[in-house]
Amino acid sequence: MEEEKDAKGNDVDLNIYQGKVMLIVNVASKCGMTNSNYTELNQLYEKYKDQGLEILAFPCNQFGEEEPGSNVEISEFVCTRFKSEFPIFDKIEVNGDNASPLYKYLKLGKWGIFGDDIQWNFAKFLVSKDGQVVHRYYPTTSPLSLEYDIKKLLE
Repeated sequence: MEEEKDAKGNDVDLNIYQGKVMLIVNVASKCGMTNSNYTELNQLYEKYKDQGLEILAFPCNQFGEEEPGSNVEISEFVCTRFKSEFPIFDKIEVNGDNASPLYKYLKLGKWGIFGDDIQWNFAKFLVSKDGQVVHRYYPTTSPLSLEYDIKKLLE
């Protein structure tokens, strides 16, 4: 996995998450699914972080311009409104030529019905402890419905 920047612009080597199960999500602050997703992501993180779950949130403004703010504004919104403790990264693109290397990697799998591109805010990828992308979920899939898959990977 590649390096990405966190919301403060610092380089983060994603290999620091090796050995953890990762749920990677492209997030947005002004989406109809914002409240339910952040609320449920918080619940999953609270319940499983000590067992090795890490949630990585990547703000993206490619869908309906629903993440227009700066990194500072996004972080403040997430931390103040939702009290999220999982890491928020630099705003990225997930589709197109300027897609981040991480998302190019995540989309490499044979995802069949999904096609290649991310459909909307809050698409989710589940990555195993050894860095394999094992599941991809639609934006409309609620985070709590992933609990069974997460528990299996944490075992």
